[in-house]
Amino acid sequence: MKKLFLVILTVIFCSCKQKADKPVNAAAAVTKSIDEVVADSISVEPVHKRVLKSFEGLADTTFVRLADYSDDFVYDMRYATENNFLKAKVYDCAECYTRVKTAKALIEANKAFMGKGTKIKFFDCYRPNSVQYKMWEIVPNPQYVANPIKGSIHNKGGAVDITLVDLDGNELHMGTDFDFFGKKAYHDNLDLPQNILDNRKLLKETMEAFGFWSIRTEWWHYNLSAASNDKVANFRWDCED
Repeated sequence: MKKLFLVILTVIFCSCKQKADKPVNAAAAVTKSIDEVVADSISVEPVHKRVLKSFEGLADTTFVRLADYSDDFVYDMRYATENNFLKAKVYDCAECYTRVKTAKALIEANKAFMGKGTKIKFFDCYRPNSVQYKMWEIVPNPQYVANPIKGSIHNKGGAVDITLVDLDGNELHMGTDFDFFGKKAYHDNLDLPQNILDNRKLLKETMEAFGFWSIRTEWWHYNLSAASNDKVANFRWDCED
């Protein structure tokens, strides 16, 4: 019995000695533990760049949502708010739709603007003819609003109302706000500060270089020449979720 007891004591002693021979670095253990916890708590998700749609296979007269084909535009769709001359929200969605041929020309024009440190900001794009009737009721003047019986190029998806912003999104000074009905908004009004004239010139000359033409009374309005013969559309967009 004594021998058995001595054997047990010897085993216990040796076991304790082995543990004592391997000192534990408590600080390292704690540091490792913290690092593992931090690493486990951080979930690094891969960054997925939004995939833009392609125009391939689409007819020039097809309506498209411009934001699906470029990330380089800025939007302030005024008729989807009450900040417009109608003082009413008349669009269901703050979306810019145009025909394919108009979208292609806008993207190319915007590339040219970005090379000069600016880019396009939209106030209006495709406009349902029902809204054209509402505008005509308020401003029945063909200098400013197209007669809805004939329809406007906005109603065909070939016109846009735009301004320019710098690459930080700040609007360039154009002399008036959008939808200002008066001579101060005319292209041929040269009685304005030089920086405003320069900004309007940049907008006008660049847009014209890509097939657009303006109307005399609105510095913001541009029609695509190729869209003039399109029919007035009954297209109605769907709001994005």
